[in-house]
Amino acid sequence: MDLIRIIVSVILPPVGVFLQVGFGKHFWLNIILTLLGYIPGLVHAIWIIARTGPKPA
Repeated sequence: MDLIRIIVSVILPPVGVFLQVGFGKHFWLNIILTLLGYIPGLVHAIWIIARTGPKPA
């Protein structure tokens, strides 16, 4: 499932973060980083997906 989130993050980084952590501080931070530049948002998204465990169901 992380591979799918990473692929989605390459297309649109905030969506990948949302799928991992939901509407939290990391999601809003990623929106700001993506607006400032695509690369910072992408790096943050991949870092969040790799760092945090799977979202509990």
